[in-house]
Amino acid sequence: MANLGTRRAFSATFLLGAVTFLTLQGCSSTPSPAVETPAPAVPVPHAQVKASVPFSKKHIYSETADPKVDIAAALKQAKREHKHVLLDFGGDWCGDCQVLHIYMDQSPNKELLAQSYVVVNVFVNSDIDNHLDIGQKYGVPLKKGVPAIVVLDANGKVLYSPQNRESETMSRADAQSVTDFLNRWKA
Repeated sequence: MANLGTRRAFSATFLLGAVTFLTLQGCSSTPSPAVETPAPAVPVPHAQVKASVPFSKKHIYSETADPKVDIAAALKQAKREHKHVLLDFGGDWCGDCQVLHIYMDQSPNKELLAQSYVVVNVFVNSDIDNHLDIGQKYGVPLKKGVPAIVVLDANGKVLYSPQNRESETMSRADAQSVTDFLNRWKA
């Protein structure tokens, strides 16, 4: 019988593999159940520390925010600060959206976002039937899934949308492709 630390490391590795699989598959319109891995009760050898860190869902998208108001405020701020506006359509229920934000929180992406973008997270429910008008206005075919990213200049002109994209979807992103994307569209 394996010891508790080995079983937990295996569970965390399995969970990491599942998150990677979901990233490669893209989000469906059905939310995935939350999976929580308890912290190890016994010390874990250094070589297993990275694998034993559990993935935890982060609250990113406000279900009560008014995206029209948020976008208007972001455009004003972008004009003042000479930045672009990055609209991020998604939901906390979406594994790909969670993974995309892990990449966005990593260096140098975090710094690129702070220097060149005002970010607006637009909540999309799991049935992908809310904010369709906003998605349509900015060229986001929400019925095809999320995450979906749009880049606007400070005047509200669409610079990039999934409708006119030349590259892979954000659901197929990795940390380097997020860096490349942010560099390409930065103000």
